[in-house]
Amino acid sequence: MQINFGATMDIFTAILIALGLAMDAFAVSIAKGIVIERRRRKSALLLASFFGGFQMLMPAIGYFAGFSLREAIMGIDHWIAFSLLTFIGSKMIYDSSKKKDEKEEVALKIQSVLTLSIATSIDALMVGLSFAFLQTSVLEPILVIGFVTFSLSLMGFFFGSGLGRVFGNKIKIVGGFILIVIGLRILMEHLL
Repeated sequence: MQINFGATMDIFTAILIALGLAMDAFAVSIAKGIVIERRRRKSALLLASFFGGFQMLMPAIGYFAGFSLREAIMGIDHWIAFSLLTFIGSKMIYDSSKKKDEKEEVALKIQSVLTLSIATSIDALMVGLSFAFLQTSVLEPILVIGFVTFSLSLMGFFFGSGLGRVFGNKIKIVGGFILIVIGLRILMEHLL
């Protein structure tokens, strides 16, 4: 069986998807930037590297899992992509209304970083599935997703003190709407 990597995604769409997916990591980075007191540079680089790395890994896993299912669902692929992106975006918007209590942390622990990386990249797994259904190349988007997530996580950590108090969990709303708009765009392109 030969794998066809499909058409490449335009950079604008890849950046929009990356921004949508990075909002969870960005929000968590802001929160961690507020509570981490020691070794801030090391903690920021560790957190951003894990977040960016997992945001690259999960779409690749989703892509290859979905690729094997492509033949069975080719006629409804745009509906699946629309549904997945709308579900993920809606979940992000819903989650933004929840309050989370965080204990004050002095330093970042590796098991905490690993758990947060997995939790913030589950959405990226679903996006990888949608890439497979749409027969889109996965390499360029995952590189963009990883870079954008790394950059936003790093910035979020360092700007956490000021921004976290103003926006907090509400930053996920922006990411959720971005994913819903992308889902609608995919659906409209296939229907029209």
